[in-house]
Amino acid sequence: MRIVHNPEHHRHDARHEMFRGRLVPCHETPDRLAFVLEALRQRPVGLLCLPDPVSDAVLAAVHSPRYLDFLAGAWDAWVALDPANAALDILPSVWPVRGFRHDVVPGNFAAQLGLYSFDAGSPMVAGTWSAARAGAACAVTAARAVLAGERSAVALTRPPGHHAGPDFFGGYCFLNNAALAAQALRDGGAARVAVLDVDYHHGNGTQTIFDARDDVLTVSLHGDPMTEYPFFLGHADETGQGAGLGFNLNLPLPRGTSAETWFDTLDQAAQGVARFRPEALVVALGVDTFEGDPISGFHLRSADYLRLGERLARLGLPTVFTMEGGYAVAEVGTNVVNVLQGYMERAP
Repeated sequence: MRIVHNPEHHRHDARHEMFRGRLVPCHETPDRLAFVLEALRQRPVGLLCLPDPVSDAVLAAVHSPRYLDFLAGAWDAWVALDPANAALDILPSVWPVRGFRHDVVPGNFAAQLGLYSFDAGSPMVAGTWSAARAGAACAVTAARAVLAGERSAVALTRPPGHHAGPDFFGGYCFLNNAALAAQALRDGGAARVAVLDVDYHHGNGTQTIFDARDDVLTVSLHGDPMTEYPFFLGHADETGQGAGLGFNLNLPLPRGTSAETWFDTLDQAAQGVARFRPEALVVALGVDTFEGDPISGFHLRSADYLRLGERLARLGLPTVFTMEGGYAVAEVGTNVVNVLQGYMERAP
């Protein structure tokens, strides 16, 4: 197993996020990746390596050019408004809701920020773009390793990615690493690719990117959007649009779901993947399904992640893992490495 880790991740180190009307310390912190790296030192399950650079064209295969331009220039534009802003995180405060125009890019930075975001909980700092871009490079490098013959590879990175859409960020995500990996697999010759998202929160960005396509199947088991973030996508009746009709499978579950029920639902997800007959698999690996996660509500325990890895290996597919959520920081390393260990112990 090749594990491609992000040497720039620590540069995305935001101070606060908006949560229920107040600023709170960010849940998505550099310690998340540090704990995984420490766990890998104790239990090496693969070869650690650095990513190859990723081109603008590769990013633009998933994200719109105007959105990428915004992300690349956001910090400089923020500081240009007022040099004192260098000591503050960027958070949006205004959004174009139903009936407002989305096709015109405003000249005002605050309006641009709202145009490209969907929540006030995803702060940007001076190093956000470099960290996100290096993370995208991890995803593409991992996918290319699989195309070159590796049975599995991991994009070990943060910030996460599965909430980022073609032209929007949110949920701590700016570039969609799972979608970039899937697209790289397609561009490298895989005729059909499945994305299986096991994060507690629905991968609304990934679904949006591939919603009208029949070459990439998106499957997600997650907290019911009637009560759980990101709320506005992830329902079971969302099955794709146009050419993509029938190529999206959502399996929402209520807060409080037990490990037993979760694994029964994972079997349904795996059956959906098998019916699609993909040539490669991308796993959006969130471990915020853990019973101690502070912002989630399922009841998996650390040992269950070994079982998850074994179940994923049974699919028998070349696999790219992208690291997504998991905010019980001290346990993130154990839980992520348990998945990888379980996978390697069962993989052919």
